[in-house]
Amino acid sequence: MVDVALPHQPVLLTETLEALAIRPEGCYVDATFGRGGHAAAILQRLGPDGRLLALDRDPAAADWAGTRFCGDGRFQFVRTPFGQLARVLAERELMGRIDGILFDLGVSSPQLDDPARGFGFSRKGPLDMRMDPTAGVGAAEWLGRVPETELDRVLAELGEERFHRRVARAIAAARQQAPIATTAKLAEIVAAAVPTREPGKHPATRTFQAIRIAVNDELGELEAVLPQSLTALGADGRLVVISFHSLEDRVVKRFMREQARGRELPLDLPVMGRPEGMTLRLIGRAVRPGPAEIAANPRARSAVLRAAERLA
Repeated sequence: MVDVALPHQPVLLTETLEALAIRPEGCYVDATFGRGGHAAAILQRLGPDGRLLALDRDPAAADWAGTRFCGDGRFQFVRTPFGQLARVLAERELMGRIDGILFDLGVSSPQLDDPARGFGFSRKGPLDMRMDPTAGVGAAEWLGRVPETELDRVLAELGEERFHRRVARAIAAARQQAPIATTAKLAEIVAAAVPTREPGKHPATRTFQAIRIAVNDELGELEAVLPQSLTALGADGRLVVISFHSLEDRVVKRFMREQARGRELPLDLPVMGRPEGMTLRLIGRAVRPGPAEIAANPRARSAVLRAAERLA
């Protein structure tokens, strides 16, 4: 394991560093800085000429980066959604020169543990759920105006909620009486609407996931940034993505496989060399946390790491 002092344990840390295949003089991007666990470990492996650019839209992440790494000239932080990756790199003339990009998707533990952010339901807090609480529409406002049919679709598709119609109907009825302004109130409504519980899961888990993904347009950001990463990476550069639910992983898996396969041609057409359009080479199989990591950090249990290398 890497000897780094961490505010919280980043998921699949050793596996991430191996997948990135860090070169001491390389230029890397941590596109989801969070609280800097992966970033600290990457910097430890970089030499004096290495460089790490970190992105995050959370102002708390920006504050943490400024405090923790302000004295390291190899490090630069940009507060922005990772969907702006290409713009950020173009402004710094780094397109096509990146040796590795890391995406650690989802919500960080500090965000989940802060009731004021409204991501969780273990403690009462305002129903917000925004990765950047200074931009966009929070979950309470979104819930107050989303049509019931659209809410039903979001719960079914983004939350994979079995009882999506029941939950959507219950939320629509409740908001007629009073605005749903807190995490506790939403969790209470969902719990009353769901007839059975998944073992080990709060009945509102899938609903909270679905609303969070919708409020932050998480899948849209992911689908937009993956093609940008291809242009950003130099030859042999590594793309490493850690997903935490099947929707994210499905997008990543499909993208990497399509780029590794290239353009499909008719079977009877003779082809010399590799197929056209191949941009990536898959690195190993999907990696998941082992029993020891899950025991130490139960939130790691659903993590999946996929890696690919940019072809010249």
